[in-house]
Amino acid sequence: TYIKASHQTNAQVGDPANDVLRVDAKDVRTKVIGEGANLAINQAGRIEFATHGGRINTDFIDNSAGVDCSDNEVNIKIPLNREMQEGRLTEGVRNKLLAEMTDEVSELVLEDNRLQTLALSIAESRGAAGIPGFVRSIEMLETLGRLDRKVEGLESSDVLLRRRADGRGLTRPELAVILSMSKMTLQDAAEELKLADDPTMEDELMAAFPKPMQKKHADAIRAHRLRHQIIATKVANRLVNRLGPSLPLDMTEEEGVGLPQVVVAFLVAERLLDLRSLWAKIEREQMAEPNRIALFAVCAKTIRSHIGDVIRAAAGETSVSALCEMLRPGLEKVAAKTAGLIRAEVRGEAASRRTQLEQLGASKDVIDRLVRLYEMDGVFGIAGLGARKQLDELAITRAYTRLGEVLGIDWAQQQVARYMPSDNWERLLAAGMLRDFEQVRIDFLGRTRGEEPDESVERWVERNPKRIAQFRSLVERAKLTGQISVPMLAQIASQARILLSR
Repeated sequence: TYIKASHQTNAQVGDPANDVLRVDAKDVRTKVIGEGANLAINQAGRIEFATHGGRINTDFIDNSAGVDCSDNEVNIKIPLNREMQEGRLTEGVRNKLLAEMTDEVSELVLEDNRLQTLALSIAESRGAAGIPGFVRSIEMLETLGRLDRKVEGLESSDVLLRRRADGRGLTRPELAVILSMSKMTLQDAAEELKLADDPTMEDELMAAFPKPMQKKHADAIRAHRLRHQIIATKVANRLVNRLGPSLPLDMTEEEGVGLPQVVVAFLVAERLLDLRSLWAKIEREQMAEPNRIALFAVCAKTIRSHIGDVIRAAAGETSVSALCEMLRPGLEKVAAKTAGLIRAEVRGEAASRRTQLEQLGASKDVIDRLVRLYEMDGVFGIAGLGARKQLDELAITRAYTRLGEVLGIDWAQQQVARYMPSDNWERLLAAGMLRDFEQVRIDFLGRTRGEEPDESVERWVERNPKRIAQFRSLVERAKLTGQISVPMLAQIASQARILLSR
């Protein structure tokens, strides 16, 4: 028996020609619905059921394993058929191999679907606070021609934004639409990069196939005619699943770049920060699931700032391997000395985060990784400057830290990081301030000539005591107000830019 909402069904109650029962979503008394068939429930019915406290996704989420399985079958048979045509494989051996790989393909498919559902839970956990960002994602997807609100059953931006005042977030069925459309948009952007041509991406391609194929038919996989599309699909899935459906679109607005640059920055950060091992550790934590979801959310927020740093450090470069090669030496150099270089404001915030993570029940290993990830904020800007100017990254870090402490920029930057924007204009303003508090220092250090960066900063401090004192008085006045506001922080960011640009 299918449960159908009454809004868009042709089934008529009492009509023996239809073996279907039509029920309004508000009258359904079950707590959870999983759609084992397409169109069992229309989108309006799903949203209504979820609004009344029911647990439900959408048919295209619950049934995605079937599509995923078909994709894997096609992707596997293309290179194996080529092997047969060129005489390196017989049909009998191929069929035996396909049978042997069945369980592993099932595992790949089920893992894809588990992570996708987890991504929905993480997005849902943002509640009312996530409304502005998700609404902006809907608007951007509309502009890109990816989404039709009427078709997808999504209300107007004004109606959705009013939910925030009521303390309500988007429902899982609504979030499922944003998730899927974001993935498809990101996949197209990733395909533009021709990622299979990058030598660092071969492992990504191989991982899309069962191990027996990797061992016996690696060359056929490398020559796969859909290799760029396969990698793009895997990367788009992982980015959205791990960091949320809004992040890629948000970054295009905040950093003024296209989605391909966001994809590259994600892949670089993922590799250089070893994010996959961190995600795996969080997956294995022995803890309540809501707390695990909270850990993933903390992780995603911290990674977001690193992706922005990589985008700026990349300066338009879109080769993952080239960027990793450029940024890795400086990153490793600074990371080895982080404890001695960390600034006072960051140290205090790191301690606060450690306490928060302990309260969630995270293990020491995971807490250390997440805190360290936060402490390394800004490292890619430093590594990029060191690579471009052939400067010592440790000297740059000391100079960067000194500027932050002597001017009080670190305090202001922490206030912006804690700020919760009420709409997307405030989000963009906050993102711009965070970028400025870092970038004005990087740009200042990039203008040093003929001396070490830390020495240059000390000379500048000695030459500009009055200007520094004037700026510090602005920061101290802000501290004494007791109530931090966006205009206040924006003024500090503006004055910092003026001070360090002269």
